[in-house]
Amino acid sequence: MTKTILVSDKVNKFFGNTHAVNDVSISFNSGEIHGLIGENGSGKSTFSSMLCGIHPISSGKFLLEKKEINADSIVEANRLGISMIVQEMGTLPGLTVAENIFLGDEDQFTNFGIKNTGAMNRKAQSYLVEYGFEHINASRMVDLYSFEDRKLVEIVKATYFKPKIVVVDETTTALSQAGRESLYHHMNRIKAEGGTIIFISHDLSEVLEHTDRVSVLRDGEYIGTVNSDETTEDDLKNLMVGRELGEHYYRTDFGESYSSEVVLSVKDISVPGFVKNVSFDLHKGEILGIGGLSSCGMREVGKAIFGAAYDRTGTVTLTDGTTIDNVLSAIKNSIGYASKDRDNESIVLESSIRDNITLPSLDLLAKNGIQSAKKLNRFAKKNAELMKVRMSGISQYVSQLSGGNKQKVVLARWLGRGSNILVLDSPTRGIDVGVKADIYALMGELKEQGKSIIMISEEMQELLGMSDRIIIMKDGEINGEFLRSPELGEEDLIQKMI
Repeated sequence: MTKTILVSDKVNKFFGNTHAVNDVSISFNSGEIHGLIGENGSGKSTFSSMLCGIHPISSGKFLLEKKEINADSIVEANRLGISMIVQEMGTLPGLTVAENIFLGDEDQFTNFGIKNTGAMNRKAQSYLVEYGFEHINASRMVDLYSFEDRKLVEIVKATYFKPKIVVVDETTTALSQAGRESLYHHMNRIKAEGGTIIFISHDLSEVLEHTDRVSVLRDGEYIGTVNSDETTEDDLKNLMVGRELGEHYYRTDFGESYSSEVVLSVKDISVPGFVKNVSFDLHKGEILGIGGLSSCGMREVGKAIFGAAYDRTGTVTLTDGTTIDNVLSAIKNSIGYASKDRDNESIVLESSIRDNITLPSLDLLAKNGIQSAKKLNRFAKKNAELMKVRMSGISQYVSQLSGGNKQKVVLARWLGRGSNILVLDSPTRGIDVGVKADIYALMGELKEQGKSIIMISEEMQELLGMSDRIIIMKDGEINGEFLRSPELGEEDLIQKMI
């Protein structure tokens, strides 16, 4: 017999004049994986953040096992039996893996005010082994691990105490296929034990495959709930956007459609432990895809091009012979960069949209070394509106935006700067179908304008659909190169990845 464990009763959330969540009422059952989907800005993350104590509820209530709850912090939510694995980085630097896992629950290892660090490390390590993450050492600083490994730590942190409700917010976008399979395994384990997963994802095929039911939000309002085995991706898209979407996100042209002019030359780039002697040219008007498995070194190549890998050897050179040695020289010479780790490396969360968009262009906007507030405001407003950022205004903090709107702010800052070369690492990670189509359309427009794009991606359909040329990396080296072709398929890329 189906048992309802969690109910949201006409829950609302206001950010200033923005009504982010509007009278949302949804029921969640025990022992189910319940998908929660919607376009960026639909209210998914805001809804789950209220449940998990990150944002206060403006009005309405949550009922857990028929009792009203109102967590005022993540620690309080954990105490109530609710946890969350966030989309971006959810571990704290400067702490060990064990300290992150037991953050807020250290008292179990404390006697007379003295913490038993050894016992904490041993307990954390036993959980890591139990979860299949034995390659992670509980006593090491979490900073020493990759973005993906830190997400694995978060899985343990969010579930080791057997919560009743676990919110998984866009977590799979940060994981390799192996990491995703591990997450699915633990989701199913929690379901089998009678727990409830609220699964937020923009990958609709993933949602249908791994959920029992799916609820849809649009513009902050509840649209409906469907059974996963009785619906299709197209049905979900229509519920999300309120209209039918075209079949094609990707380019439909084939053949060489970029200039022979080389705008950027990468020669013998190496980053110790990640990249070995990588060389290639980027042409004017070219979208160059770089793909591979998560640990292949492609992310480090992107950072090296932007001058952000400080132990890099080799050269990055522009047409006129200018060498790019650091981030400042990259920005001054019209190179923009968007990181996969958006919240930590591409934007300043606790700053305004205005400050984020104007930051790389302050030197261009100054007159005699003096900044004009009116000029900065006009610049930010113009570029935010060009990117159709959903916001209450340019003074709104970026931390209050959805993932897709954050990405729009990142792109707005580089387009405002007039960057001719863009290095985009996972440009559509954690972004809904509508915004994804907008970004692909923008990339096509930039290509037509003669701008050049390096697109780093683990998504093979994205690589095949948008790239003029694809470089596949393996173990830090280039292992294959393909030209755009209707005959080129995923299996061709996979052979060079593994």
